[in-house]
Amino acid sequence: MLNVLILAAGLGTRLRPLTNEIPKPLVPVVDASILDLQARKARAIGNVRLHANAHHLAEQIVREGERLGFEKVWVETPEILGTAGPLRRIYAAGYRGGLLIMNGDAYCNFDLKKFVANACAAYEAGKADGSNRGEVALLAVDFPKVNTFRVDAEGFLAGVAGRFGSDIGSAATFSGISWYSDEALSRIREGEFDIREFWKQEIAAGRAPFVDTSQLHATWIDMGSPEGLMAAVDARLQELGRSRDEAIVESGVVLPAGVNIKHSVIYAGAEIAEGETIENEIRGKGFKWKV
Repeated sequence: MLNVLILAAGLGTRLRPLTNEIPKPLVPVVDASILDLQARKARAIGNVRLHANAHHLAEQIVREGERLGFEKVWVETPEILGTAGPLRRIYAAGYRGGLLIMNGDAYCNFDLKKFVANACAAYEAGKADGSNRGEVALLAVDFPKVNTFRVDAEGFLAGVAGRFGSDIGSAATFSGISWYSDEALSRIREGEFDIREFWKQEIAAGRAPFVDTSQLHATWIDMGSPEGLMAAVDARLQELGRSRDEAIVESGVVLPAGVNIKHSVIYAGAEIAEGETIENEIRGKGFKWKV
């Protein structure tokens, strides 16, 4: 059975004060949180065990994980363990069958079943030719603003610009979605924090991660900023067949008389004047963001 870890321990700094009271993975995006939407996408793969990590407002993630039927929510305290730490923690607890990593702050429409199939094919090819490459697989997107990945002609990670390895190769951006074989997980060391350092070690040992570039132009939105959150709302409305001009008003919000809202999101606690027109805005308790 494939294990899936949704990374949900971030502080949500760029979305404060909204994230002062709700962790970023639980911020509603039209009809569901990113944690919920990611869990649905993971379950579409087939037989999976869902995990999440949590730190900021962890008790809310724990409760939601229970509601969504997660295997476990791994609370990180007092320190966040980075990306490598949670992976080692799950492997050390005895979970086997490979591990798919997803982000709790990215709205995307990747075909995860295809990605896992491609990852497993690269892994088996590495076993067959004795190279052991492909024991880690990374899903890439084309996002020119970042595009720090350098991918060699055979489809393996050659380096990360500004960090390590070759600056030669095709450029791409890491989507935050990855797959780790049990063999790779066993090599993550106690206290390892930055997963990029682990990739560097794997390349140095001749076990370069496979980079899947088959979905470069799929929808991928970092919803960690107000602009990203609004883009995620727009994408979700489109996915649901609804107009992007629709007003998204959180349940329980009472609107004063005569208010006109277009292409905006209203969260609980927002201050709204009678007869006000609100457009291209995210509003909640203590904030108004023009987007």
